[in-house]
Amino acid sequence: MEVFLTIALMSATTVSDYPFRNTSLPWKDRVNDLVSRLTMEEIKEQMSRGGAGPNGGPAPAIPRLGIKPYSWNTECLRGDVGAGNATSFPQAIGLAATFSPSLVFSVAEATGIEVRAKFNDYMKHGLYGDHRGISCFSPVINIMRDPRWGRNQETYGEDPILSGILAEHFVKGLQGNNSRFIRANAGCKHFDVHGGPEDIPVSRFSFDAKVSERDWRMTFLPQFKACVKAGSYNLMCSYNRINGVPSCANDKLLTKILRDEWNFSGYIISDESAIENIITRHHYLNTSAETAAACIKAGCNLELSSNAADPVYYAMLDAIKQGMLTEDVVRDRVKPLFYTRMRLGEFDPPDDNPYTKLDLSVLQSKAHQELSLKAAMQSFVLLQNKNGFLPLKKSVYNKIAIIGPMANNTEQLFGDYTPTIDLSVTTTPLQGLKELGKEFSYAPGCDSNACTKYYSAEIEKTVTGADVIVACLGTGQILEREGHDRADLEWPGKQLQVIQDAVKYGKGAPLVVFLFNAGPLNLTWVYSNNDVNAMFEVFFPAQATGEAMRRILTNQQDGDVPAGRLPNTWPKYIDDVPPITDYTMEGRTYRYFKGEVYYPFGFGLSYTSFEYTEMTTPIRVKAGDDVSGEIVVRNSGKYDADEVVQIYIWWQKSSVPVPQLQLVYVDRVRITRETSANVKFTVPAERLAVWHDGTGWVIEEGMYGISGGGQQPNQKVKVDSNVLTSEFQVIGTAFLGMS
Repeated sequence: MEVFLTIALMSATTVSDYPFRNTSLPWKDRVNDLVSRLTMEEIKEQMSRGGAGPNGGPAPAIPRLGIKPYSWNTECLRGDVGAGNATSFPQAIGLAATFSPSLVFSVAEATGIEVRAKFNDYMKHGLYGDHRGISCFSPVINIMRDPRWGRNQETYGEDPILSGILAEHFVKGLQGNNSRFIRANAGCKHFDVHGGPEDIPVSRFSFDAKVSERDWRMTFLPQFKACVKAGSYNLMCSYNRINGVPSCANDKLLTKILRDEWNFSGYIISDESAIENIITRHHYLNTSAETAAACIKAGCNLELSSNAADPVYYAMLDAIKQGMLTEDVVRDRVKPLFYTRMRLGEFDPPDDNPYTKLDLSVLQSKAHQELSLKAAMQSFVLLQNKNGFLPLKKSVYNKIAIIGPMANNTEQLFGDYTPTIDLSVTTTPLQGLKELGKEFSYAPGCDSNACTKYYSAEIEKTVTGADVIVACLGTGQILEREGHDRADLEWPGKQLQVIQDAVKYGKGAPLVVFLFNAGPLNLTWVYSNNDVNAMFEVFFPAQATGEAMRRILTNQQDGDVPAGRLPNTWPKYIDDVPPITDYTMEGRTYRYFKGEVYYPFGFGLSYTSFEYTEMTTPIRVKAGDDVSGEIVVRNSGKYDADEVVQIYIWWQKSSVPVPQLQLVYVDRVRITRETSANVKFTVPAERLAVWHDGTGWVIEEGMYGISGGGQQPNQKVKVDSNVLTSEFQVIGTAFLGMS
């Protein structure tokens, strides 16, 4: 239940002379002045109220200082989540599939604009509460390390470098580029070594992720470092333990790595109930006082409780009395909270802050709706297109059949953590595609996405006599989401029979399959069946789903050509994947996977073809220097289209275990047919480094392989383009230290 507080606007005439409101002073001096005026009781309240009302938040007002309440809990994953009118962009895994940092920046920018506009309106009316702030619990940058994990849809896929690049652009897009103020602050989560299980076979609330130092450093930390480097004001510590120590009480994670090595100066908020769970689920500590002391000393600034009237951080004063914690440490921990609020503009004159001018007219603006459509189209991954069946050769067919449980299932098209659905701007597959036929027929075939009840006769009737059949299948948040893993990769219920009956009763009518899911499915039957003419992975495209499908199927405007790429490996056999509770990276993701795949990471077809004609890279590079190069790619096909240029490196000989391949650069470029693009790239030196236990990051001397193309090198499943390979030598050794 949402409870909102209405607070009368307080006069600041009696407090306007406090130094913390003096805009000519340095930020540090202003924060120090404000915190010095707080009582320990007030600090306790500020650090204990990171959640929703009536008890979990907002952080209460401090009337004697003219300080208003503040709501810390806003979700901004791909739009303003669960907070009324807002533009809904494709789910994060779909944004990752665009392989477009600039698009992620634009989506985050639009999200930040709408979140700030609504916040301004709430402030105008003195409203505070759940999802009414401008401090975001976004983005989610955990690695998609296991295809069964319920929260894969919220991530940017399986690669730490790609996740870090997209996180960087999200943070900068959301927070804005004003030199003094931030529009809304980012919060990268869940820190760290977090990626399942949710509930199968054990609960996330008590799970202990046992990870090697090398896997931790080379897979689970790089994207968070990129987030910090981009300027995020917040990280959220995760539910799990890491090698026995809960994340939110983990001094190595929150202080030694985050603050000492990376120089992070922002705040850490706990995941909801994560601090309580240290006592009740992990049984790591026994009392609230010792738990508050451990978390605060480790570096957790703010508790997000389960709406508790008596949160764990309330015991901080008792911990001080018992000598487990000092007042100085507590005062230091509250400072980043007020620094963030200052940078958001709370203690400066509103007229000085350009973001206070944003109003509700920006919500679902024409520009944002067009961006949502563009993002959806760019997220579509074409997996199969036999004999160049697509794009459709006719603008209108006599009859089109649209089938499957996702064909008109509005809510499930959005995925988890979605903005409030606005039906007036939403198109389902049925709504988007029915105009492609002089007549259309529709049948879901299933009672729900779970498809426990299947109606074969309904499918037979619908596809009979159709010129084209479009099947819309998948999972949705009822089957994979936060708190709910999948036990395997099988089709839900009898969904596969929808396709089989479409083939059986369609009597040769072309069949196009759209998959709406995050984790992979068992494609054995579909993959090998020649009656399936084309297949897309589209994840959860949100409000523009139907319109995006129509434009991509028809290439409505020249250049409406699919160019999405899989941000994850699609394994053939789940037995090739380690148990979800095993946190070794061996056998996981394209970087370490040894098994067979339906489709590799970075795979995606196009309606056109590309030819990589030349790649220039240095022959020798001094250890510690960046690697710069250039690659020439020609659109040799019939359509204007985007191409996703992927640069990979591999270590030909290393003294320590390393990934078999590593993406180091990516760019999405538009290339007009029968023209070429020269793409210049730079590989930062740190992406060549490997982790040495006891020494830190080292760029080793020796030979490195490098490839450039539209997919990974040496793949059995190929796109319609080539891959160029070369090698270069690193001269000398560079020791980069622990950071």
